[in-house]
Amino acid sequence: MSEAVSPETWVGPFRTPRNMAAEARGSIHDDATATRLGFRGGTVAGSIHLDQFVPRLVENFGPQWFETGGLSVYFTQATVDREEVQCAVEPGADRLRLSMHNHDGALICQGTASAQPDAGSELARRFETQTPAAAGALRILAAMQVGDENHDLAVSVAPETLARSLGVITEALSAYETGILPPSLVIHMAHMTREAVMAKSTRPQVALYGALEVQNLAGPLRVGVDYQARTRVLKLSESPKTENVWYEVIFTEAGHDIARVLYFLRVLKGSSPLWAQG
Repeated sequence: MSEAVSPETWVGPFRTPRNMAAEARGSIHDDATATRLGFRGGTVAGSIHLDQFVPRLVENFGPQWFETGGLSVYFTQATVDREEVQCAVEPGADRLRLSMHNHDGALICQGTASAQPDAGSELARRFETQTPAAAGALRILAAMQVGDENHDLAVSVAPETLARSLGVITEALSAYETGILPPSLVIHMAHMTREAVMAKSTRPQVALYGALEVQNLAGPLRVGVDYQARTRVLKLSESPKTENVWYEVIFTEAGHDIARVLYFLRVLKGSSPLWAQG
């Protein structure tokens, strides 16, 4: 069931996010692949859920949130196409507390948001407490190492991509009409580095977002701008069902850091023949 909320907590309307990657065969967004791996159906990308919090964050912190603000969310359950979800934002002394539930009251995600970089963000705390994988425990990610880096990766979001996103986004803001990227498209741009980050991992594999953090440093990030990105693997871990990689993507423009995305990516053991024998 849903958690009790304080009188100061803002609760938004139910929204029905779309699974915009349903045609990506072999991915966690594909119904056939997702159900084979034990999910209810093709999943909505967790990045889509970030957008639902933004109007309340801008209301709290002002439009400068797109310049220096952050949003940090840990996912507890995946959703499927058009599943109704509702977000809540609770005020705090140092940061806002975020949560999202579906219509049945199941927790979808929880996290934090702030006006400035936050050393106590949801993912910063979880990163510190997660135990690295023991030697020899990884099979899919065995060749990856903490400290693996990539540099000078060209990334950008095209105007038509933003236009398509605004046609289905759960929360439309006037800022997006001026070319500022919503968090879902910041993640989309960071996703362009995934092949480079995961180049040493073994295929086939199916992965999903375990957590995401977007931190603006000197934003906002804008449509049609050619950014450079660098990446770094920060931690490798595992659970009974997943192998996990924590990595960061930092966007730069003219040599200056503009924003950072932190990923906690879960690679499903059941999707790899390396785990077929248990």
